[in-house]
Amino acid sequence: MNWKASCFAVCLLAWVTPAFASELQLPAQGLENRIDFWKKIYTVYGADDVVIHDRLHVNLIYDVASDGDADARVQGVYNALNEIRSQLDVPATLSPAAQQIYDAIGREGLPVSVRVLDDLSKNVHTQRGIKERFRDGVIRSGRYVAQFQNIFQQQGLPTELALLPLVESSFTNARSSAGAVGVWQFMRGTGRLYNMRVAGRVDDRLDPIKSTQAAARLLKDNYSALGVWPLAITAYNHGRGGMLRAQSEHGSDITTIIDKYDGATFGYASMNFYTEFLAAVEVYQNYSQYFGDLVLDRPGGPVTETVAVAKAQTPKGRTKVVAAKTTATAKYKVRSGDTLHDIALRFGTSIRGLMEKNDLRKPAIYAGQILLVR
Repeated sequence: MNWKASCFAVCLLAWVTPAFASELQLPAQGLENRIDFWKKIYTVYGADDVVIHDRLHVNLIYDVASDGDADARVQGVYNALNEIRSQLDVPATLSPAAQQIYDAIGREGLPVSVRVLDDLSKNVHTQRGIKERFRDGVIRSGRYVAQFQNIFQQQGLPTELALLPLVESSFTNARSSAGAVGVWQFMRGTGRLYNMRVAGRVDDRLDPIKSTQAAARLLKDNYSALGVWPLAITAYNHGRGGMLRAQSEHGSDITTIIDKYDGATFGYASMNFYTEFLAAVEVYQNYSQYFGDLVLDRPGGPVTETVAVAKAQTPKGRTKVVAAKTTATAKYKVRSGDTLHDIALRFGTSIRGLMEKNDLRKPAIYAGQILLVR
C-alpha cells in the first residue's frame, strides 16, 4: 500500500485544524491530580528537567532538578522528609526546604503523620519532562491522524483513540529497549497475533496503516473483554489478562484499581497509562494554548524513525532514560522529518548542546543541513 497516496485524499481536509467528535466517554473523576501532573510533564517541563515527586501521589512534586544535580536534590528530599518526621510536634522549627515540602504534602490533601511520611520516603520518584517531544509529536500527528481516525471509525471505535501514539511513540517509528516497535509500539508476538508479518527484513509494525489496523483490532478486543474504555486503554499497556485479573478483584472503576490493585507488574507505567492518555487528548485539543500556533505536518509525510531507548538504574534505584549508544560520526546530515530532539536522543546529547555546537540561535533545522553532533 502506498502510504502517501492512500492517506492524502482522506487527510487533506483535516490537515490545518484537527478535530475529534465527542464519541468517547473518558471518565476523569478522582483522577484530576494525575491528569494535571501529566499535563505539566507534557507542557511545562522539558528534556533537561528531572521532576522529583511521589510515585503514587504523582502530583506531589518536591523539586525539579537537572541531570547534574538530580542525585543531590533527591537526597535533599529524603533529608527534608526525615526532618519533618523528627519534628512533627514542632513544625514551626522546620528549615525552609523542609517547610516547603511540608506545605506541598498538605496541598496534596495528605495528613502529615509518621505513617504517611514513612510511605512517602519509600516512594520518591523521578520523571523527566517531555515538553519538546510532545510538541514535536503534535506536529508529526498531522501526517497520520485523519487516516488513523478513518481506520478506527471503520472498526466502529471512538476516533479519539487515534491519539494514543502521542503517549506510545510521539508518532515516530520508535524502537524501545524492551523490543516494542513502531508508532503503536507492538511487541513481536502481539504483532504476529494481529496478522502483522514480522520476519526477516519485513516488519509490518513499521507500516503506519497495517499497525493502526492491528491497534484498532487489539483495542476493540480489549473493550469486548473488559466493557469499559479506561480498562481497555490501560490493557494496551498492561495486557488484557492483567486487567481482567484487576477487574475480577476490584471491579471496573479505574481509580479503585489504581489505588488498590497489587498486581506484580502493575507498576508506575500501567497505573498512569490511562491518565497519560487523558492528558494527551486534552493538551492536543488545546495545543495552541500550550505551544502557540503550530504548523502541523502535511498528511502522508515520511515516517520518522528513532533509535532504541534504554533504561538505566541510578544507585538509589530511580529509573532514568538514556539514549542508546550509536556508531555515528562527528557529523550528521539532517533528514526530512528530523527534529533537534530526535537527533539529540540519537547521539546521546541535548538540544542545548547541539545548538551551542552548531551556533544555532533557534532550534530550527532543515533537510540537508550538516550538524556537528560530537
